[in-house]
Amino acid sequence: MSDLLQVTKLVKHYDGRRGLVGRLTGNPGSIVQAVNGVDFSIRRGETLGLIGESGCGKSTLGRSVLRLHNLTSGKVEFDGKNITTMSDGELKPWRRHMQIVFQDPYASLNPRMTVGEIVSKPLRVHQMANGAEQRARVAAVLDRVGLNANHVNRYPHQFSGGQRQRIGIARSLILNPKFIVCDEPVSALDVSIQAQIIELLEELKQDLDLTYLFISHDISVIGYVSDRIAVMYLGKIVEIGVTDNILNAPRHPYTQALLSAVPRVGASGNSKHRIRLTGDLPSPVNPPQGCKFHTRCPLATEICRHKEPELQPGTSSSTSVACHHAASG
Repeated sequence: MSDLLQVTKLVKHYDGRRGLVGRLTGNPGSIVQAVNGVDFSIRRGETLGLIGESGCGKSTLGRSVLRLHNLTSGKVEFDGKNITTMSDGELKPWRRHMQIVFQDPYASLNPRMTVGEIVSKPLRVHQMANGAEQRARVAAVLDRVGLNANHVNRYPHQFSGGQRQRIGIARSLILNPKFIVCDEPVSALDVSIQAQIIELLEELKQDLDLTYLFISHDISVIGYVSDRIAVMYLGKIVEIGVTDNILNAPRHPYTQALLSAVPRVGASGNSKHRIRLTGDLPSPVNPPQGCKFHTRCPLATEICRHKEPELQPGTSSSTSVACHHAASG
């Protein structure tokens, strides 16, 4: 199966001096190293799960591959075409095939627009349908995501959180995309609603032959939806491989710590196996030298403090890991 998305040495840095309204607030030369040289690919019809702590660069990476952010350096190829340096005009036809479902269904929908206006806007922007055809396509996609097509004249505040996320999913589907970035699509929802949205996304993937980059901080969700999993730490992918290998035989100590933290019913007797990381995620403004994880790693030695490890494949598995002391695999 061929690759739909190929990412090579992607780097995204921000000017750390600028605050939320663009004013200079930090020290001169302050750079936020959000994503620092990431390589991965996603095959057609595959779900690649991306997991890591808050602040590790997951969402920035997801938006960068869609060119919602301009890259600092690196390359993104979509469907065999290098989209890295395309202008907005050149990129517009490709955006039809690349969509995103945002984390917060409350913030991602314009409260002044009706559901019909929200879902149909991509059709208007890309001049793909109008009039009766546009209304028919909106009604069809709303029905497909489990909403009542008669709700087109209602506003977002009249719906529950789960229904709002369904509206966001409908908007992402209206152009019949090939690839969708799911950026923490269920983390803002109640647990009971999370399961419904996950099942909907799985059904859509199968029925519409979609390809997903699924971002989450929840290893249980990632393990359920993903064909492969990439583990991210402080702007770098530290382990990537087939889901079963990552979940059952993790090689990187950070992945092992993430998995050990998953609560298990009746597992109190296994509490001694919990790997407790000390300290917080370091600042992306001033990341550690060498291995970015060495300040919290129980296996760290002198080489970890001075030499950054590269992703290396295992000898007997399809898992790649960036660690000087990785478990054998």
